[in-house]
Amino acid sequence: MDIFAFPPIAAILDAAYGVLTGLADLLAPVAGSAAAAAAVILITLIVRTLLIPVGVSQARAEQTRARLAPKLREIQKRHKKNPERLQRETMQLYKDENTSPFAGCLPVLLQAPVIGILYTLFLRTDIAGHANDLLTHDLFGASLGTSLVGMLTTGAFSAPTLVVYGALVAIMIVVAEITRRVFRPVPVDDSPLSSPGMLRMMSALHYLTAVFAVFVPLAAGLYLTVTVVWTLVQRMILRRRYPLPVSVG
Repeated sequence: MDIFAFPPIAAILDAAYGVLTGLADLLAPVAGSAAAAAAVILITLIVRTLLIPVGVSQARAEQTRARLAPKLREIQKRHKKNPERLQRETMQLYKDENTSPFAGCLPVLLQAPVIGILYTLFLRTDIAGHANDLLTHDLFGASLGTSLVGMLTTGAFSAPTLVVYGALVAIMIVVAEITRRVFRPVPVDDSPLSSPGMLRMMSALHYLTAVFAVFVPLAAGLYLTVTVVWTLVQRMILRRRYPLPVSVG
């Protein structure tokens, strides 16, 4: 059974296909053969603009968590021998401050459907029963429907694809390294989340997007690249607007 042939899903994909091809047609006089790639970038910018209020909430939540760090340390020292009490007191503190230890995950969750739709649009040869013209588009000679892993595993080597993917992955790695250095997590004494192993794992997560990008079509990889750059710039601006307490930073 083809889940993408299910009428509601097919209708959503067809609508997204219409929007993307329509934008590509509008951008064609300026972007030429890269019109579809330009349309993906434009959609990314629109989505990120709509998510600015969520980014502001995320920055406020980060500021609140930093302010609560001393209280969390005190709770952990007081109840470290009673895990149930420790968890209960910690969650109560977050509740009293109207925040959550998971605040900040919303932007990723909200963008997941967009990435999923882009992934599907540049993966299928047909959309809602008609040919998928998006697969004929490219960026500097690299097909928007080809993934780096797919190219390497099928043996259909393409130098443009390798170069374009290399540039995108390099950008994501640079952004990840800057993010890792600038936005280090605030350690909390006696917390499992502050152990050296956990901190190393959290640092490694910054590079997960670059790893994920090589498995998805180039169009989705382009979306991810623009997203991580936008996220870094936005976080740096909002950190100035909502600075962490000096004693914590």
